[in-house]
Amino acid sequence: MSRFFNFFSKKTSKADTEIERFIIERFGHHPKNSELFEHALTHKSILNTSEIEISNERLEFLGDAILDSIVAEFLYARFPNEDEGYLTKIKSKVVSRNTLGTIGHDMEIRQVLRYNKNRTIKMETIEGNAFEALVGAIYLDGGYEATQRSIVNHVFRKYVNLNRILEEEIDFKSRLFIWSQKNRLPIEFEVLKEESDGANWKYLVRVNIGDREYGRGSGSSKKKAEQAAAQETLELIGEM
Repeated sequence: MSRFFNFFSKKTSKADTEIERFIIERFGHHPKNSELFEHALTHKSILNTSEIEISNERLEFLGDAILDSIVAEFLYARFPNEDEGYLTKIKSKVVSRNTLGTIGHDMEIRQVLRYNKNRTIKMETIEGNAFEALVGAIYLDGGYEATQRSIVNHVFRKYVNLNRILEEEIDFKSRLFIWSQKNRLPIEFEVLKEESDGANWKYLVRVNIGDREYGRGSGSSKKKAEQAAAQETLELIGEM
């Protein structure tokens, strides 16, 4: 362990300042314990090529759990009328390896990451892992509330396109059209009813495939009703 501290004691203040600036700019968090963030930015590939003895794997494990909790709480508050199945699907999309890798890449974590540059490594993978490790470091450095503020107010706003994730996940109408084109079947969204109580509109839509009736859906707009009808139709034809 002493070799580890000797290694970092040799680091210039410029390097420490670079890491601190990175954390402040990307996460909005002011580090108190710089060693936590040095650990978080150390990939295991460098362990055998330097005097460093601690990688970011334990912090990655912790960050994964903390991030999961923060995202779950965020989605629970953001979508009060959705069931647990919907929330689970969206959460799995937000914390997926692909999404975290993209966040790490867009943050340019590689600028401050310590890794073996002589090895062939998929950078988005280790950047995504380092992102989780940094979440773990922020949690140990500032607590849960500080981590939650950082993720919601900085990471989500700068690096997560939640609207795109939602569109990819819930655009049932597009999925149904793709299915109908693949199977060469004509599809129609028929408005069965539209009514207003003076303040709000309500639409009822049915999906017709060929000469057969399938799913129905209602909503405060025709678009929402079509999505609901498409979702029910996908379930009926076994595509969900």
